[in-house]
Amino acid sequence: MTTVVKNQLKNKKKKQTKRVKIPKALVYEMRKGSPIYYRDYDKVLSGELPLEAVMGNSGLHSWLVMIISFFIRNILKDKGKNYEVLSQEVGYKFAPRSWYNLDIAIWDKEKVKPYLKENKLIPVAPEVVIEIDTKADLRKFENPQDYFHRKTQDLLDSGVKKVIWIFTKDKKIWIAENKKPWLIVDFDYDVPVMDSIKFNLKKLMEEEE
Repeated sequence: MTTVVKNQLKNKKKKQTKRVKIPKALVYEMRKGSPIYYRDYDKVLSGELPLEAVMGNSGLHSWLVMIISFFIRNILKDKGKNYEVLSQEVGYKFAPRSWYNLDIAIWDKEKVKPYLKENKLIPVAPEVVIEIDTKADLRKFENPQDYFHRKTQDLLDSGVKKVIWIFTKDKKIWIAENKKPWLIVDFDYDVPVMDSIKFNLKKLMEEEE
């Protein structure tokens, strides 16, 4: 084999093993400096899907976020509670080089007020977080549940008092609090949020149909 051919094969191998640079736009969340990409990000890189296809929310997801957040906002307002309810992928910086997107989050209004007019991630912990499924690519995790466990524990460790997950495919709700047993319940369960506020997802969905 000539030297020229050897060099060609070597260069070809280098090109094949060269890592593809993934655009920042495809980073869904960040944990300890390690990116968590959007589900199907590789299909965007290959040109099979547009960026909007992996970043956008489904109709079901958007609808659930709307009816739950409106329900909680209205009750808090009626009770005169001093909380701010933010929704639709709110960026929360929970540690250095770490941030998560939150579907619905309830903050103490005084604590979050300084950050509401800033175009930055919010660095203070909300009181409650409500998540509906995920757009994260879970293939890097040994078990898909690892992602949900890690995100939940990270949020609780950062000062969030309660994390509620809604899994639409299985029609289950996961309720997690520090130093308490984590619960898995059905959609017709009265889910305690905070300050005696509860929501029954099955009833909320039926009322909005």
